[in-house]
Amino acid sequence: MENKLYYQDAYIKSFTAKLVRQGADESGRNYAVLTQTAFYPTGGGQPFDTGSLNGVKVVDVEEIDGEIRHYIKAPLDEGMPIEGEIDWNRRFDHMQQHAGQHILSAVFEELYGYKTVSFHLGKDTLTIDLVTENLSVQEAGRVEELANQVILENRHIITKWVDEDELKQYKLRKALSVSDNIRLVIIPEFDYNGCGGTHPNSTAQVGHLKILGWERQKKVIRVEFVCGQRVLNKLGQKHEILKELSVLLNAPEQDMVSAVNRLLGQKKISEKSFEEMKDQLLKYEAAELAAASQGEIISHLYQGRSIQELQKLARLLTALAEDKVIILVAENEDKLQFVFARGKDAPGNLKELSAHALSMIDGKGGGSDQLVQGGGSLIPGDEFIREICKNIQ
Repeated sequence: MENKLYYQDAYIKSFTAKLVRQGADESGRNYAVLTQTAFYPTGGGQPFDTGSLNGVKVVDVEEIDGEIRHYIKAPLDEGMPIEGEIDWNRRFDHMQQHAGQHILSAVFEELYGYKTVSFHLGKDTLTIDLVTENLSVQEAGRVEELANQVILENRHIITKWVDEDELKQYKLRKALSVSDNIRLVIIPEFDYNGCGGTHPNSTAQVGHLKILGWERQKKVIRVEFVCGQRVLNKLGQKHEILKELSVLLNAPEQDMVSAVNRLLGQKKISEKSFEEMKDQLLKYEAAELAAASQGEIISHLYQGRSIQELQKLARLLTALAEDKVIILVAENEDKLQFVFARGKDAPGNLKELSAHALSMIDGKGGGSDQLVQGGGSLIPGDEFIREICKNIQ
């Protein structure tokens, strides 16, 4: 472990090393292997560090076959000492989040016996999966309160390498996945956990912890939360959004819920009135088509008309013209759609007519003996209507 400087001191921001070798992986990404490094590789739920090697950006870090590969934007100059610089803001953020996860998981288990079975540290938020099928608002509130109390108490966070014999004196929160190179992260008299990640020296450096929400995922509850600077970032984002909404709604923050409910009520009324007007217009349109029709067929070609509107119009027409067959067709972007209907006294077999229509446009459709609909490849609508009319007996 002596070449992994992040285990010696998680606060190391820069270091020197020698280049062992460099190359490219199977996907062509350049990487470098050093005699020692402070760059943490992806592992244990914690993302990799970024930074630079001799000014060349490090964009990924992975441990592969026992060696730590620094994926870099360009190859390094050979024979030169390596000066490594860690992106400290990213590293410390990960330290805050990871330590906060330890605290939150420990509190959930201490208060309610809910064990953590997985952990994900994302770019904006973190999640843990708890072995429970329910989590109440009261439980989450109590857990958050105690977790922040532990943070406020400025307890030490200790990392320690132990062997299997020493391990017996610690009450671990979960079983270890390794039997050698065992590293414990300890908050004395509170949490004992096997972990290979980076953490601050005290709980106070976690800053704050805020549970954002949770949802059920099969047989676990996934809890989303943030720690440290991310809490302030979220607060700032939400505050800016609330300020903008306050102006748009012409309401102070405390009255926003009632203002939004009022708007939603008005929207529902407007939508209902709009639908009623559309239905009324369809009735006028159906009446005009029926009055202007001659013979046993009413047909019309539309541009950009939804299949739902064609269906409504067809039903209205069958009530007004009980002895006629209705052929309504719409050219919609890259497809042709149709609705065929017939009044109760009209001749013809609509299913046979629909099968012929679908074969013309390589389409799909369905319906009943009174009304069918379908759609397929776009062909000239007027030609389609003429061909269909020829097949109506």
